[in-house]
Amino acid sequence: MRNSILVILISTVLFACNNADPRGLDEVQFASHWYQNKAEINVFDLKQMRYGEERSGEAVMIFVTEDFSKRKQVKLDQPENAGNDAQKVLKMHMSRDFLTGIYPYHTMLSVFTPIYDQVNAPKITASVSEWCGQAFVQMNWKNNTYKVKLFSYFEDEGDQEININGMAEDEIFNLIRLNPDLVSTGHARLIPSLIYQRFTHSPMQSEPATISKKTLPADQGEIEIKYLEIERKVVVRFMDVFPYQILGWQEFQTNQKGEEEVTSAKRRAMKLVDYWNKTSSSDEYLRKDLGF
Repeated sequence: MRNSILVILISTVLFACNNADPRGLDEVQFASHWYQNKAEINVFDLKQMRYGEERSGEAVMIFVTEDFSKRKQVKLDQPENAGNDAQKVLKMHMSRDFLTGIYPYHTMLSVFTPIYDQVNAPKITASVSEWCGQAFVQMNWKNNTYKVKLFSYFEDEGDQEININGMAEDEIFNLIRLNPDLVSTGHARLIPSLIYQRFTHSPMQSEPATISKKTLPADQGEIEIKYLEIERKVVVRFMDVFPYQILGWQEFQTNQKGEEEVTSAKRRAMKLVDYWNKTSSSDEYLRKDLGF
């Protein structure tokens, strides 16, 4: 009897979520993958162009759901007490690690996308660190614009606070993971990837672009982003069936010599694990499953 009541209650909640969901998610299917109290860790073989040469490295994309504060735009410590301030987000961390000669590069990108609310990612951050110094960018969506803070060790960039209108290219990975149909095709104003902007020292601003989709064999899909006024194109390949996993991506740009440079990443491993509970030295064996 108790089990029957539990099934009815769960079905009622899921039905309500389905009806209220503007994102077009299948809540039962979505919960089966994303609400296991685990994160999805994806490891990619990275070929990163830097200083005119291709560098071999690793990229890691971590996807996990969490409770987020609408007001403070941070992870909630006690979501059960937050009331209407709480919202579910899909969080992506993307890191890249590679060497340039003697010294290493490390980049980190974090994107927080609401799962059920049709609004831009409320928060996006990025950092680049290497032996010359570091730079950090934070974008917060407030009053229908991004409030951007940029901190850099370069004199010309210095510390800036600016406003930018437009959707963030970096959020497209999260939209694919939720539902590829959420990525609108056609003309758009996009804020180019924050990592790209730091590598090229481009102005922090949105750019006109076109977005297109392609269906590929073996249940795969591809989204292409082509900028119209800067020399940048991005192609993301993914599984076109739930949970829409990212298989890899390519970034094309033209250098000052007029030569095309291609950065690429191809997935080699994936694991679902509650990594925050795997902090003992005895847990290091799990890294072998990811090819580290």
